[in-house]
Amino acid sequence: MTALIPGDVHPALADTCRAAFDALADAQRRYGRAELSAETRMGADGTPTMLIDDLVEQRILAAAKTHGVNVLSEEAGFVDLGSALTLVVDPVDGSANAAAGVPLSCYSAALLEDGRPVEALTCWLETGRSIAARVGQPASYRTSGARRLAGQALSMLRPKHGARGDTAETWMTLCRRAGRVRILSSSCLEAMLVATGAIDAFADPGSDTHRLVDLAAAMVIMPAAGGYVCDAFGRPLEFDHDLTLRYSGVVAATRELAEEICAVIDADR
Repeated sequence: MTALIPGDVHPALADTCRAAFDALADAQRRYGRAELSAETRMGADGTPTMLIDDLVEQRILAAAKTHGVNVLSEEAGFVDLGSALTLVVDPVDGSANAAAGVPLSCYSAALLEDGRPVEALTCWLETGRSIAARVGQPASYRTSGARRLAGQALSMLRPKHGARGDTAETWMTLCRRAGRVRILSSSCLEAMLVATGAIDAFADPGSDTHRLVDLAAAMVIMPAAGGYVCDAFGRPLEFDHDLTLRYSGVVAATRELAEEICAVIDADR
């Protein structure tokens, strides 16, 4: 099996994606669940780094270095090679899934030139399925076009206690409005599924869990697919090196659907 990357993707995106795909497969062959999920250090984003994160990120950094591009990654932080190009990457989103052998994890990255996004790539690591997009160009895939939450398929982060408090009540309010609810535990994969019309929306219901690396690719991919991405509390999503910034990301088939979801989340703040 190999990563199925579109042929016109920038080589730095394509090669780092292949590196992630191969690294994950190698890690799962070599190590067991307990080893892969063991915390090795504190990442640059302020959250613990698992062995599986380290193994995949190391291969990505090596591949990026061959292209001379800078990298902003949740574990290593900003690796400055003095390039005009920067890869904002989540090496393995859904690392707990990947460590446990649950086939729901993603490589996800946006490529910036002089600080401005130019293209993005997301790859479902256990299947090799990938989608890519360029800024200002429509994608070949489309969202479902859903404009209202009633009866639609919604994916969310699990209810939890975060910086803004307990999200369980908000989570249940959104559940009651939606037609079907899923928790896949990989925000980048869930954004990919919204972009391709498999689900209608994905949301962090107010826990401020997302970092830039979780949303960077979606910020390029969703407009190209006819969708919308934003923060539930209206904070601007900006490409910044500060990985301590947190968001409650909402990724939806349309702006109207995103705004309805945001209104529910913000009302319970």
